[in-house]
Amino acid sequence: MLLNFPNALTCCNLICGCMATGAAFHAHFGWALAMIVAGAVFDFFDGMAARAMGISSPIGKELDSLADVVTFGVAPSAMIFQLFGMVHYPEWLAVAAPYLPYTAFIMAAFSALRLAKFNLDTRQTTSFIGLPTPANALFWGSLIVGELPFLCSQRFNAVFLFLFVLAFSFFLIAEIPLFALKFKNFSWQDNKVKYIFLIGCLAFLPLGITAITAIILWYIVLSIGVWQLERVKK
Repeated sequence: MLLNFPNALTCCNLICGCMATGAAFHAHFGWALAMIVAGAVFDFFDGMAARAMGISSPIGKELDSLADVVTFGVAPSAMIFQLFGMVHYPEWLAVAAPYLPYTAFIMAAFSALRLAKFNLDTRQTTSFIGLPTPANALFWGSLIVGELPFLCSQRFNAVFLFLFVLAFSFFLIAEIPLFALKFKNFSWQDNKVKYIFLIGCLAFLPLGITAITAIILWYIVLSIGVWQLERVKK
C-alpha cells in the first residue's frame, strides 16, 4: 500500500488538473487557479514522498509527466481559451474571433514538449533550462484571476493575448537557464541570487493575487540577467 502512496499523490495532481480544466471552460477562473495551486502542492509532495521512501519506478515518472501536462499545460490553456472569448477584438481581427481562441492550446503542446525535455535533460538537476510548467501555469492563472477587468478592457486585446501565448510558449522550451530555489546552505555568497530574488518578491506582496504574476516575471528577468552577466564574464 505504501509503495503506491507517491503515485496516489500524483493522481491527486491529475484530478486537480482535470477539475481546473473543467472550471476554466465554465469561466470559474478562481476555482481553476485554486486547483492548479493544489495540483502544484501534490506535485511537490509526490516527488518528496518517493525520495523519502526510496521508491522510483518508470510508471511513476510517466504518470507524473502526464499529470503535469494536464494541470500545468491543458488547464491554463483552457483558461486562456475562455479568455480569448472575453477580450476585445480590433475590427480588422473580428473575422478571426471564432478561431483565435484555439491557439491557446499551442501552450499545452509546448508544455508537453518542456516536460519531455526535462525528463531527458541531465543539465536540469540543480537548475532549469526554460520556464518550468508550474511557474507558467501559476503566471497565467494569477494574471487572469487578478487582472480580468483590465484584460477584458479596450486597453488590452486579442492580439496582445496571442503574442503573450507565443512568448510564454517560447520561454517553456528556450535554452535559457533559470535558477532553482534549492539551498544546500544559507551563505550569502553561495545563494545571493536566490536571496535577491526573495527580497525583491516582498515588493510585490501588496498586489494581492497578481503578486504571483509579478513574482514569476521577476524570476524570469532576474534569471536572464544573471545568465547574461555570466556570459559576459566568460
